[in-house]
Amino acid sequence: MLKDPDTRPSADGMADEVAVLALEGITKTFPGVKALSNVSLRLFPGKVTALIGENGAGKSTVVKILTGIYQPDGGHVCVNGQPTRFPAPQAAADHGVTAIHQETVLFDELSVAENIFLGHAPRGAFGLIDRKAMAAQSSDILGSIGARIDPGHKLKDLGIANKHLVAIARALSIDARVVIMDEPTAALSHKEIEELYELVESLKAQGKAVLFISHKFDEIFRIADNYTVFRDGQLIGEGAIADVTEADLVKMMVGRDVSQIFPARDSDPGETVLRVTGYSHPTEFEDIGFDLRTGEILGFYGLVGAGRSEFMQALFGITKPSAGRVEVDGKTVQIKSPADAVETGIVYVPEDRGSQGAILDLPIFQNVTLPSLGRLSARGFLKLAQEFELAREYTERLDLRAASLDTHVGNLSGGNQQKVVIAKWLATRPKVIILDEPTKGVDIGSKAAVHAFMAELAAQGLAVIMVSSEIPEVLGMSDRVIVMREGRIAAELSKPDLTPETLVRHAAGIEGPTPC
Repeated sequence: MLKDPDTRPSADGMADEVAVLALEGITKTFPGVKALSNVSLRLFPGKVTALIGENGAGKSTVVKILTGIYQPDGGHVCVNGQPTRFPAPQAAADHGVTAIHQETVLFDELSVAENIFLGHAPRGAFGLIDRKAMAAQSSDILGSIGARIDPGHKLKDLGIANKHLVAIARALSIDARVVIMDEPTAALSHKEIEELYELVESLKAQGKAVLFISHKFDEIFRIADNYTVFRDGQLIGEGAIADVTEADLVKMMVGRDVSQIFPARDSDPGETVLRVTGYSHPTEFEDIGFDLRTGEILGFYGLVGAGRSEFMQALFGITKPSAGRVEVDGKTVQIKSPADAVETGIVYVPEDRGSQGAILDLPIFQNVTLPSLGRLSARGFLKLAQEFELAREYTERLDLRAASLDTHVGNLSGGNQQKVVIAKWLATRPKVIILDEPTKGVDIGSKAAVHAFMAELAAQGLAVIMVSSEIPEVLGMSDRVIVMREGRIAAELSKPDLTPETLVRHAAGIEGPTPC
C-alpha cells in the first residue's frame, strides 16, 4: 500500500518474510556528497524486487555495497537475518551474490566457457583446469537458460544479446542465490527482451532472489513482485508492486507529479539548414536523403540493425561514406572528420556516452569546454574563469546534479554523464545537433529535463535530429519521423500519420494495415 512518500512506509505483505539478503540502516559518504542515508533494502527468495530511482538516487552505490566493492560507513548487511560483512567482491560471491551489469564485463578474446568460469574453473589432476568438465558444465548452464551457444566460441564472435546470456551464465556458475540485474534490457531487441523475461521467471522458479534495476515502467510492472524507491540517497518507499500505480512510483521517485512527460510545442520550422542527398556506405546504409529545417525535431526510428546510428556516425565524419552530398545553409560541405562536422555546425551526441561521448577521468568543466577551447584561450593560455562560466551555464540549463564542476565525469550517474555530453556540444553553438538515444538509461525525471531542453533548443531555432528506439519518445518529440529498415529509408511520416502502428509496420516491413 502506498504511504506518504516523504516517510518510510511499512511494506504490507513483506513483514513476515525472511530476506535472503538485506541492507539495514546503510549509510555511505563520499567527499562532498552523502550517497546513502540510513537506507534499507530486502530481497526475498523466488521474488523480483525492482530498485527504482532517478539517476543519482544511490542505486549504483547500493549495488556496489551488495557486491562487496564498497564498504558501508554505517548499518548492516544481513544474510538470512544474520549480520554479515562483504569485505571484498569474493566474499559476496561466496555468499551467492552476483551482478549482471548494463555493460557486460567480459573478455572478447576468451572462449564462452572461459568467461563463464573465469576465476573458479573446475580443476583436474595436478590442479590443472579441466577444460572438458568446464565445457560440459558451461553447456548445462547455458541450456538451463535457453541459450544455444557453443562454449568453445570466442566471445568476440557473439552478438550483444548472446554476450548478456554469457554474463548471466557466469552469474549462475557460482550457484547464485541473489542475482542483481542492472538495466539488463538496454541493448536488447524486443524478441531478446521477451526471452530475458522468461529467464527471470526461470530464476524465480529456482528460488533465487532477483534485484531488477530499470527505468522502464513497463518492465517493472511486467516482472517485479516488490518495489523499493530511493530518492537523493534515502529510502522513500517499499512494498508490493500490485499495490501501486506508475503515477505513485513517479511521485515517489521525483517528489512531484510528472503528468506531462513531453512538453507542449508550437512547431514552426524555418529555412532548410541541412540537406543530405544519396548518402551511402558499402555495408551499413544506402541512398539516405532528407531536408532538415531550423526549429525542427526530426526523429529517426527503426529496429535493431536498421543502420540509424551508423548513418549518423558517417554524417559526423566518424566513418567514411561511399557516396552522397551534404549541404549546410545551401552550401555543399566536405565532412571527412568530426572536426570538419563541428566546423560546419553539426555535432553528434553518441549513444555510447562512456567510450565515445566523454573522457571519464576528466572533470565536468573540462569535458564541457573541450571542443570550445579555441574561443576560451588567448595567446596560448586558457581563460579559466571563462571556461568555468561556460561549463556552469550549460550544465545548469540541463539541471546537472554534481557536487561541483571539478567532479570527474566517471563518478557521475549515467543520466548526468549524458547531460555532460549534451552540454559539451551545445557549448559549441551548433546549427544541427544529432542526439542518438538521448535518454537511454536515463530516469524519468532526467528524461523530462532532456525533453524540455530539446524543445527549448528547437524553439530557439536549432535543428535537432533525434535517434530513438522508444516509440513514445519518437511520437512525443518529433515533428517528422524517418523510419529506417535494413539500411534504407522505409518511410517519412508527419502528423497525423505518426502512430505506434505505422512506425512499427514500416520498421518491420509489414505490408498493408496492421492486423487487430
